Amino acid sequence: MSTLPAIHGPQGRGLLLLELDGAGSHPAAWRVTRSAPAVSLAPEHLRGAVLTAESAGFHAATFSDPGLQDTALPDQPDPGTAARLNALQRAAFAGPVTRSLALIPEVDTVYTEPFHVSTQLASLDYVSGGRAGWLVAASTSAADAGAVGRDTVRGARLAREAGDSIEVSRRLWDSWEDDAVIREVATGRYLDVDKLHYVDVDNDNYSVKGPSIIPRPLQGQLPVLAPAGLLTPEDVAAGAADALLVSAPAPELLAAEIAGIRAGLAIGGSEPALIAELDVVLDSRGQTAADRLAALNGHTAWQSPRARFVGSAVELTELLAGVLAWADGVRLHPAVLETDLEELSQLVLPELRRRGLLAPITPGATFRELLGLARPASRYATAPSTPASAASVTPTAGAEN
Repeated sequence: MSTLPAIHGPQGRGLLLLELDGAGSHPAAWRVTRSAPAVSLAPEHLRGAVLTAESAGFHAATFSDPGLQDTALPDQPDPGTAARLNALQRAAFAGPVTRSLALIPEVDTVYTEPFHVSTQLASLDYVSGGRAGWLVAASTSAADAGAVGRDTVRGARLAREAGDSIEVSRRLWDSWEDDAVIREVATGRYLDVDKLHYVDVDNDNYSVKGPSIIPRPLQGQLPVLAPAGLLTPEDVAAGAADALLVSAPAPELLAAEIAGIRAGLAIGGSEPALIAELDVVLDSRGQTAADRLAALNGHTAWQSPRARFVGSAVELTELLAGVLAWADGVRLHPAVLETDLEELSQLVLPELRRRGLLAPITPGATFRELLGLARPASRYATAPSTPASAASVTPTAGAEN
């Protein structure tokens, strides 16, 4: 059992996030599930997983992108069973199925143009009723680079491109004012042309004119989550990320890591939420967590940068109670989804909620509301609003290089 040092921070938001990638976060998870490997990638499995997570009381689900982290079925003999929809498409599928669960797909910022990223994420926000978020990733894969005819991006350039992609996407979300859609039957006008705006971004990485091709997201700005250390301190201070995912080599080091990052953020003047990352392997059905992990590692070793908890549901509850006292939330990565999620649902979350450590579940609430963020006005909005133009207008896609 891992224990936490006596480091006390400000009371967090009490959020629990769950990674819902395939059969589980362990690369050999598919080998021990009760269903055929391909079933873990099927829509029915995803539907069951998100509904179970929502019923258990998780606040948000994240979806890893197989193109960025190819951990689905690495040693599966039939390559066809490893094919699946990307993270954004899986989140969109889950949107109409769920009512309270925030949906956060992992989307690359390096080899995907922000004009397309911003419109797809805005569409997800509409599909989910304002429960969408964006888990920022920055791929270093040579295969991803080759797919779009680019050199592999690394080092400082990676952070710069990630920051620029976020900035372009945020500006495109603001390129429509909230009341740009007027639907005037008498005049035949759908849009007020004066409430659509050019973003006019031209930097080292992108040249975008805008405006976007769809209306402003329901949340105005989707919450952006990024791994701590990915973005430059300047971008974080400027508000590029609404939450940072914090990793450490072991659970007992998470407290110090969170404390150090929080202190640095205070100096910079920004206050993104801090979400601790934790791999989870639990005792289940008479088998100890250590034995389960050894059996899984016998197939494929689990190499992860995150802290790892291996033990009982009672021990995990105590650990999470300590973490939630100084972090704003925790994202759990179950080793085997169907096994560990069952233990989490039946034993861990009910006890945390009984102790009053988790934020309440509010069906219909937006992800921004869950994070305690106000809905921002468009940076391009005029006050007071300018009179509507008599011309009918159709928004055009921005040009990118």
